[in-house]
Amino acid sequence: MLSEIAFYGAIETGLIYGLVAFGIYLSFRVLDFPDLTVDGSFPLGAAVAAVLIMAGWNPWLATGCAVLAGMAAGAVTAILNVKLNILNLLASILTMIALYSVNLRVMGRPNIALLGEDTVLTPWYSLDLAYHQVPVLLFAIVIVIALILLWRFMKSETGLAMRATGANPRMARAQGIATGSMIILGVALSNGLVGLAGALFAQSQGAADVTMGVGVIVIGLASLIGGEAVISPTTVIRALIACVVGAIIYRLAIAFALNADFIGLKAQDLNLITAVLVTLAIVLPGIRSSVVNKLTRNKA
Repeated sequence: MLSEIAFYGAIETGLIYGLVAFGIYLSFRVLDFPDLTVDGSFPLGAAVAAVLIMAGWNPWLATGCAVLAGMAAGAVTAILNVKLNILNLLASILTMIALYSVNLRVMGRPNIALLGEDTVLTPWYSLDLAYHQVPVLLFAIVIVIALILLWRFMKSETGLAMRATGANPRMARAQGIATGSMIILGVALSNGLVGLAGALFAQSQGAADVTMGVGVIVIGLASLIGGEAVISPTTVIRALIACVVGAIIYRLAIAFALNADFIGLKAQDLNLITAVLVTLAIVLPGIRSSVVNKLTRNKA
């Protein structure tokens, strides 16, 4: 069984990775753009926020700058694809590799500790809540705001144009949509959300590290696919809710697997657990559909 602290810790991290899932939903599902930049933009957001907080900036302003930094990273990937005709996957890999050096430049060293510094969480600790409940409350508010804003954006004229670009680029161009601009905007927004997640994660954990982005793309995909297996993404709002639900379920599953003594898993098995969960999330919907179809045929 999970302790209360482990449970709230899993929810807290799941909410942060829900923002990553939002970003991956934008790039993978809406734009059909396989983007690995997130492995670099996540620590970039953390690095920018940490450096500015250490310099005495307001934590929310520092977090906003982290979002802009993430957007800039995403825009570079999209420009390499749209303007220089580099394959989207390769363009994102190039940017991800470059961001490792950029993150080291930003921080000036491999990691920065934020212990003792004011963060976005600091004022909330004065509330009459347990210490481990405060981040859950704040991050829940942040993700609800992000979900509403993203949902409203996807229903706007620009959002519809972006969805058309991902669904059928040729038809979108025939309708006068600047598909290149939509790709640049969409990938920038995607990585802006990931940069926000990185900034919040660094402030939650009390440190920013240049390696903290390793495997973020897998976590985001696990959250996205797992959420879609639980909640059918028939509408935009359902798809966005599925991202959050998937991220929370993923973190709870990880926490349970690592805390269940009878399973015998340890921290070094995290990647194995992730691979198994992603595989199950991909396979189970197909198995469920085949079982339903067989039952339907048998009844007929």
